Amino acid sequence: WADAEPHGGGRAWSWPPSLAATCGFARLTRDDASTLLNGSWVMVAGDSQARLLVLALLRLLLDPAAAAAAEPELFRRHSDYHAAVPARGISVDFIWAPFESNLTRLLREDLRLAPRTPDVLVLGSGLWHMLHVTEASQYGDALASIADAANSLRSPLPVPPPHMFWLGLPRLVNPMLNTDAKKEHMNDTMLQAYDREVDERCILRRDGGPFRLLDVGKLTRGCEQQCTADGMHYNGVVYDAVMHIMLNALVIESQQRI
Repeated sequence: WADAEPHGGGRAWSWPPSLAATCGFARLTRDDASTLLNGSWVMVAGDSQARLLVLALLRLLLDPAAAAAAEPELFRRHSDYHAAVPARGISVDFIWAPFESNLTRLLREDLRLAPRTPDVLVLGSGLWHMLHVTEASQYGDALASIADAANSLRSPLPVPPPHMFWLGLPRLVNPMLNTDAKKEHMNDTMLQAYDREVDERCILRRDGGPFRLLDVGKLTRGCEQQCTADGMHYNGVVYDAVMHIMLNALVIESQQRI
């Protein structure tokens, strides 16, 4: 992260030069992303943080006027959203699924019985559970159910399984949270406990699970107060960085060149 000059007051991200040179990581253009995702179905399911990732993707795939026109529909409270890029055959779906049980049902019922599964599937949860349930071990049990359901999508299908990503929890800036309940339940101790469950429940690829981690927590720790107005939801620049990490991972997994 660095100060976003010349405007000031904001932050901008870039790949470390050594990482860009060694791994070939790049900031994708609209044409790059459209080529990479040509003919693909992208599904992002979760809470308001997942919605912000969809917005970052639409801002890359669509021209500015079309992306701005899509925002009011995308941000309809507690609702799903669908967008398409017909020229490239790309479909993007956001599924409002704030609790882990919503994600398990999506995997076990909706996608399991569907004639086609998404090519790219991004899931994330935890903020609502932390606020309304506030029990890390129960969250961990729910994560294990999600991992089992996701693994069942990978095995018997005659087509390649989806590229699956897990949207990690952001850094929570407790004094900036906008209700007393959030300040009470969504503190550093609870966030660390929830992050531990993600690490210990074999949900991530590095632990033998189905999902690659999109480490929003690490990204937001480098930005914090400069990138959030409410201590929980971060500015678009953060989700632009998350999206580029995901797209570069897809480049590697699909063995494409950009």
